[in-house]
Amino acid sequence: MIKSISHFAMVLGLYAITGCTSEPAPTATTLSVESPSKAVAIHFQLSPKGVPTYQVAYKDQLVIDTSSMGFDFKGQPSLESGFELVSQETSTTDETWNMPWGEQLEVRNNYNELLVTLKETNAPNRSLQIYFRAYDDGIGFRYHFPEQEGVDEVLITDERTQFKLTGDHDCWWIPGDWDIYEHLYTTSKFSKIDAIAKRNHPDLAQTYIPENAVNTPVTMRAANGVHLSFHEANLTDYAGMTLKVDGENLLMESELVGSDLLGGKVKRSLPFSTPWRTIQISDSAAGLLNSRLIVNLNEPNKLGDVSWFKPKKYVGIWWEMHLGKSSWDIASGKHGATTANAKAYIDFAAANNIGGILVEGWNTGWEHWIGFEDREGVFDFVTPYPDYDLAEIVRYGKEKGVELIMHHETSAAPRTYDQQLDTAYALMQELGIHSVKTGYVGKIIPKGEYHHGQWMVNHYRRVLEMGAAHQVAINAHEPIKATGLRRTYPNAIAREGLRGQEFNAWASDGGNPPEHLSIVAFTRMLAGPIDFTPGVFNIKLDPYKDNNQINTTIAQQLALYVVIYSPIQMACDLIEHYEGQPGLQFIRDVGVDWNQSIALGGEVGDYVSIAREERGTGNWFVGAITDENARDIDIDFSFLPAGVDFEAVVYKDGPDAHWDQNPTSLEIEKMVINNSTKTTFKLAPGGGVAISLLKK
Repeated sequence: MIKSISHFAMVLGLYAITGCTSEPAPTATTLSVESPSKAVAIHFQLSPKGVPTYQVAYKDQLVIDTSSMGFDFKGQPSLESGFELVSQETSTTDETWNMPWGEQLEVRNNYNELLVTLKETNAPNRSLQIYFRAYDDGIGFRYHFPEQEGVDEVLITDERTQFKLTGDHDCWWIPGDWDIYEHLYTTSKFSKIDAIAKRNHPDLAQTYIPENAVNTPVTMRAANGVHLSFHEANLTDYAGMTLKVDGENLLMESELVGSDLLGGKVKRSLPFSTPWRTIQISDSAAGLLNSRLIVNLNEPNKLGDVSWFKPKKYVGIWWEMHLGKSSWDIASGKHGATTANAKAYIDFAAANNIGGILVEGWNTGWEHWIGFEDREGVFDFVTPYPDYDLAEIVRYGKEKGVELIMHHETSAAPRTYDQQLDTAYALMQELGIHSVKTGYVGKIIPKGEYHHGQWMVNHYRRVLEMGAAHQVAINAHEPIKATGLRRTYPNAIAREGLRGQEFNAWASDGGNPPEHLSIVAFTRMLAGPIDFTPGVFNIKLDPYKDNNQINTTIAQQLALYVVIYSPIQMACDLIEHYEGQPGLQFIRDVGVDWNQSIALGGEVGDYVSIAREERGTGNWFVGAITDENARDIDIDFSFLPAGVDFEAVVYKDGPDAHWDQNPTSLEIEKMVINNSTKTTFKLAPGGGVAISLLKK
């Protein structure tokens, strides 16, 4: 809902750079735009040779030094120099819009914009526009290719957007893989980034890493404590962007995901705009979590009322496959997706304030889906196995107040899925199923396309649009990265896009280390909601897995319902493992849709603490997690409303808790908390604390 209207002002003249540690060339044409509070400034230059460059300053100190901008094309000269300034415009926008679901109800979108129009001085005299937006929490810029004589279409072979760092920052990164985001994060200095070394992980068969590049979001900390996170927003009809690393020169350059079939990176007809290139900036790690830059750089809601989707917790026939208790296919003789099993999960959900059930392995084709080159036509997405009565499951769930979440595994054969989208989604609409988990395991067919290239970006968008047409929300696994499109298409409810919980069940490297999610919170989560599937109580995975376990305490598993944001949160363990567990009460109580969210503190890779207020109830929930180190977490509850006492239930690590030696040690304490309360909580190694604050 728009609460105020953008206002625009034409501004003529040039701006001088002040307070920066590096001055532009005196002969350069310089234009600047500052954020509303003047904390962030973007400085644009045309060099004497007509090369477009930019700098970014934060609190009068450069955070991005002079960085050039340009494009290479197939069959056309590069677009990188010889420009003159045709015009400039500035404008200011200050609006407030409502999230239909999300981390908060109201989002303020306040920025100052500079639009620069350039034209080549020599033939072919092409034009290029660059939009710069300065926010108090960072910056975004994008290129626009207007209609122009003699150019109807371009095939981009490289986008040459540079990011020149001002120091050898601490970095948290995963390699610039064209197919997956399921790598563990590495902590290193920028100059020590070596993505090529990550090529041959034994558990990542579909990986493709052609360059020493990193995927985004990539987060950095400068020596003075300023935090930067690089990403992109509104990825539409374009290839995903990785960032190629030049460690010696402290430089990153955009490296788009390619297409062997296309013979380039992006093919577009004019006019078109690129995605936004984004940098979130904060004095602290926690400040990054409070940023809404990525969603603000997307267009407003195109779908209108999406109240047919309800944020929810869910259980499912999923974890038992990863444990080996059951299987996706029926030929194995231990098929998990049976009518009886599904009804048992529905009964559990109904008894525990859980509104959804996911069932994987329900449809025919699982005998021939992985490890086969020819996977086209394997799944039809409407035909269940004979031991699974789809209509009866839907009926029984509705009777119990539990909605079925559909599952569509495409086996990375998206053309088969494209052909059946309308039929499959029409079936869901007919049955009253309003969400689906999609999957794309394997190397993309046709060979030569990649998960993160332009062709697949457009496929993921077609799925969103088909879902919207049939009132179906999408939770995508093996996805394209989140870039804030949930604002425009609020049926984009969540996605995987990281190394998830399932790696703990079968990865040969010991699973996700205790620090994993304290990095994820400040990297991947900045992009958007995560379907991480927390809630494992059987930490040692007995009796199914001798060599694997969850590398956290139970208290941390509970805290993840607050720390890792998603409007859908799974209680992923087997239902028998919740029996007699007092910690289950937190899962029953915790919200999934928030009126506001506040990052209370954190350091990347060490710890994070977050408070969230539930929509509609005024109840608050707090979660904090740590890495492999025990630590004390100080929580100041001054964020609570004045004059209100809350009945707090604290789920915390026992005094002897440890992620490996004693992960199930859990204590539950009740107290009264109000906005004058300040308390210190002790977190065990790999531990956490989860607090429900219910109005008295």
